[in-house]
Amino acid sequence: MAVLSTLKELVEELVGPYIFMSKSLRFLPITILELVRSKDFHTLLSPSRFKEAWWGNFWGFIGPQVKINAEGKVIPLLEGRVKNGHMGDEVVERPINGVVLEIGAGTGMWADVFAKVNVGVNTEGADDGEVRQRKGESGLTRVYGIEPNPKSATTLRRRVKEIGLDGVYEVVPVGIESINDPKAWDGRIEPESVDCIVTILCLCSIPEPDKNIKLLYQSLKKGGRWYAYEHVRIDQNKSFFLRAYQCESIISTPAQAVSDKRQGSLDSCGHKSWVHAESADQQAKC
Repeated sequence: MAVLSTLKELVEELVGPYIFMSKSLRFLPITILELVRSKDFHTLLSPSRFKEAWWGNFWGFIGPQVKINAEGKVIPLLEGRVKNGHMGDEVVERPINGVVLEIGAGTGMWADVFAKVNVGVNTEGADDGEVRQRKGESGLTRVYGIEPNPKSATTLRRRVKEIGLDGVYEVVPVGIESINDPKAWDGRIEPESVDCIVTILCLCSIPEPDKNIKLLYQSLKKGGRWYAYEHVRIDQNKSFFLRAYQCESIISTPAQAVSDKRQGSLDSCGHKSWVHAESADQQAKC
């Protein structure tokens, strides 16, 4: 029975990524019909704009499911209850506070977590140097949600109002490369002006990751913190066949993006900030 259970789990792990991506096909006709009805033929006939609209529809459906699987680790991470990849009940690190950049904010599925952390968890230094938990004081002064997908950005704005973060949470509808360009959007994020950066399952999809990771680091204040929950590459000591499968599967880009090379990109950005990383081991962990 143990062998059958192991084989069943293996098949599910190998086939799962393909099933996940195949679900996006369901939203292809939906997106086409939506654009035809709205007479948005410019988007319909533009491959890049159509892809964004298609992805926006798909993520609106699949995003909440991804959140269910990930929030058990993401929430403790943002609350400061994770250290060196290990979760606990006590606050052992500083939770997110001050000015925060949320990269790949999507439709706002983590915005409610920001709201809870904002009013529920803060830190203060104890006489003995330990970190303690303090209730009832606002910790977030500003959150910038970076989301270049137009459809997702529109949904994100609605979500921010629904949970009462308007005035604190500002949607930035451009890519990372334009966050400090006032011509690209109605604002500018200055270098060394951000206390925390949050990336949740998104570094695998950003363009020119090495360049943009360094750009994000430049926005951090000295001593700023980076909270990351991302896909990881399979350990090099694992089976060659599993590593080959990951490289050749449809999830090769997400899985390898936050690999040793990407970690090197983070580490090479400088000593003014540190990375608080938690891996998405229930995602593409090969």
